[in-house]
Amino acid sequence: MTLLEVTDLKTHFKTDRGIVRAVDGVTFTLEEGHTLGVVGESGSGKSVLSRSIMGLLPKFNVIREGSVRFEGEELTAKTNKQLRKLWGTGMSMIFQDPMTSLNPVLKIGRQITEGLMLHFDFRKQQAMETAEELLRSVGIPEPARRLGEYPHQLSGGMRQRVVIAIALSCGPKLLFADEPTTALDVTVQAQILNLLAKQQSERRMAVVLVTHDLGVVAGRTDDIIVMYAGQAVEKASTTQLFANMRHPYTEALFKSIPKLSNPSHTHLDAIPGRPPNLITPPPGCRFAPRCPYAQQKCHDEMPPLITDPNDANHQYRCWFPVQVSAKPAHLVGVAAGH
Repeated sequence: MTLLEVTDLKTHFKTDRGIVRAVDGVTFTLEEGHTLGVVGESGSGKSVLSRSIMGLLPKFNVIREGSVRFEGEELTAKTNKQLRKLWGTGMSMIFQDPMTSLNPVLKIGRQITEGLMLHFDFRKQQAMETAEELLRSVGIPEPARRLGEYPHQLSGGMRQRVVIAIALSCGPKLLFADEPTTALDVTVQAQILNLLAKQQSERRMAVVLVTHDLGVVAGRTDDIIVMYAGQAVEKASTTQLFANMRHPYTEALFKSIPKLSNPSHTHLDAIPGRPPNLITPPPGCRFAPRCPYAQQKCHDEMPPLITDPNDANHQYRCWFPVQVSAKPAHLVGVAAGH
């Protein structure tokens, strides 16, 4: 059953310099219990897309168009008061930085119990008992003691687990995980991702995993959207995308993955140039100025989303897609978690 349906969503910001097209016509659907990966460079529109879907952006200086339907109900016309009933129980978010997403002057227990007392009318004692169980479920030792501590008394990994506990506290059907492993070391990253996968399986919830790290989405998502300059430039199942990428930007991201087979100090394959100015994007393909395969048509005409003739669920925004035979050999099997 379709849980989330986003159609031609546009989110633009009014600034003194002009209109910033942060999200520019994104369409996708998400089924119950499935995981969607949203991948792209910083500034590609990933976080704005998630916040726009949830309605977390300010009302002033923001232009939002298109449709967002959650369980068949249109959200774009709802007020903040109406959306508050949905936040926490229907959809929730793990924000990027646990250092700033937790209130530094409130104890952990107060921050976890707030949603429980608001949505379920729990009394304080009942809410604290539930909060203790939530901390235990996300792997925090001595949860009863942690409830009385402040965020600065916890490590970065512990704070991230607290943020996850808050996001899961009201049993959401859809969880947005916005760069959930930012600023964490590699071993803690793996723990957090495994924790999310475990919680998703136990709770049967859908997850939108937002990241710039292709290693995070490989083997952990059902489908992937690759975003560039506010647009979805490629959409496919995770297996299909890793085995048969068609957009040059997707290929460039894959080629930039470090390879264990390379000797030490090997230079990474960086993408040349910089993303376009979203106030005045180029008239054609937005990746054309950085694309090694670009031709004149790419600079003149914006390509539509083209459906792969061999896979109806695979779409890419490119006039001259990458040939299947050009796929880097080292990526075979990556999507399967090898």
